[in-house]
Amino acid sequence: MWFFSEEQKMLQESVRAFAKSELLPKIEKLDEEEGFNRESFKKMGELGLLGITVPEEFGGTAMGAVAATIAMEEMGAIDASTTLSYLAHTILCVNQISNNGSTEQKNKYLPKLMSGEHIGGMGMSEPGAGSDALGMTTKAEKKGSGYTLTGTKTWITNGPIGDVFYVYAKTGSDKRNLSTFMVERGMEGFSTGKKFKKMGMRASPTGELVFEGCELSEAHRVGPENGSVKAMMKNLDIERITISGISLGCARGAIECATQYAKERKQFGKPIGAFQQIQERLTEASAWYEACRALTYNSAKMWDEGLMVGREASMMAAKAKLQSAQMATQVALDAIQILGGYGYTREFPVERFMRDAKLMEIGAGTNEILRVIIARHMLGEVADL
Repeated sequence: MWFFSEEQKMLQESVRAFAKSELLPKIEKLDEEEGFNRESFKKMGELGLLGITVPEEFGGTAMGAVAATIAMEEMGAIDASTTLSYLAHTILCVNQISNNGSTEQKNKYLPKLMSGEHIGGMGMSEPGAGSDALGMTTKAEKKGSGYTLTGTKTWITNGPIGDVFYVYAKTGSDKRNLSTFMVERGMEGFSTGKKFKKMGMRASPTGELVFEGCELSEAHRVGPENGSVKAMMKNLDIERITISGISLGCARGAIECATQYAKERKQFGKPIGAFQQIQERLTEASAWYEACRALTYNSAKMWDEGLMVGREASMMAAKAKLQSAQMATQVALDAIQILGGYGYTREFPVERFMRDAKLMEIGAGTNEILRVIIARHMLGEVADL
């Protein structure tokens, strides 16, 4: 993007090189076996990527949403699965601890999370509360000077392999009485449920978090009791902006593969790129990608500059994610069509890009929910009649 600083351009180059050298050689096998690239997380820590939004005083690089989105796009263009786990770790866990945790909590959890020694995640979605996040039923009941946590979280990225989780729970009768707790693997009463077998994002483990009378102290609560709704919604906005970077990466990877194939594959005595139907698919894909890239990075830049707050932030984040997610899925489908039979096989990565891209139309806010958010901003009370 035209406004990238020299530091951001250097980050882009280094992450692109990292993705090609560290992620590319492993992704086919990891996708096949539904594994997890833990080794690369430690190397991300060495590069300073795991604390990309954390202030320098706590060991981070303080580079912000634009930098985080750059990292998502560059890694997503090679391996969207590991990038999704990276997002859950850095944006859903590390960023939240950095923004909302006490000094003691930051000093306790951030060093190992930012080095890659520990893997983080976030517990919000439940079996009966996905899009309706405030409808969650997991409860943290007062017990002496601490809490007893009971309930189940599902669709948790990094759930099966995570060490530390940033978990939301009800602490009152009102639906907005939400509090946040740090939960660590190995705590009594906490276990991880089944690991889900998925269509895409297969190298990003997803599963359940089960709390059966998990005992927590006051020191495990993040922020004031019943005070987590605003922070939760704010983090959803930066999540939606940065996850759009993964969509951009999937689309770019698919476009690059399809373009090269169109130059080399010959039919009827000439490269298929000479046919107007192929040209149309490629040019529309490229234009749509560039439009979504501008929207996404503009939103990230506005976030970093403090120009997006409240409902405007929610609307811009929703627009970026809605369009980028739809674009990535369609671009990957078109790439499959351009490659024909080869596109439908695992000889080329375009079918993986399509499987991975589809998740972005569901996770971090479905397309349908994002349209509701945008409509409410545009129409006000009329949208809810």
